[in-house]
Formats: sequence, C-alpha cells, structure tokens
Amino acid sequence: MMEPQRPQGQRPERTQIMTPKEAAKYLGFHLVTIYRLLKKGEIPATKIGGQWRFKKDVLDAWLLDRMNK
Repeated sequence: MMEPQRPQGQRPERTQIMTPKEAAKYLGFHLVTIYRLLKKGEIPATKIGGQWRFKKDVLDAWLLDRMNK
C-alpha cells in the first residue's frame, strides 16, 4: 500500500517532535526569537545529539501558560 502524497519537505501530521524552525513557524515566532528563548531557558525544549527539539503538546501548554499570566 502506498503512502498518501504530501508536499516535499513536509513531515506527517503524526510527528509531534519539531525542529527550532518548525517550532518557530508553528508558534508564529521568528527563528531568532526561538533561539533567544532557548538561550534564556524560557522555552521548553530538549537537546538531542546537539540539536534542539520541541514537543508540540509541551509547546501548547507553555504557550497557554504564558497567555494566562
């Protein structure tokens, strides 16, 4: 059975782990803002193999928390 076609470079919807670039696009932030927040330790992320990764549901909770402050 063949997988459904999707635009090149796009990950399947089931992927819950994002790169900084994907997280910036998802949150509507500039990529530089993401790295600034990472440097300050203000955004939840994990470094895996020297590269930052973000979990979508954790970002959602973080953003809601910031909006409710």
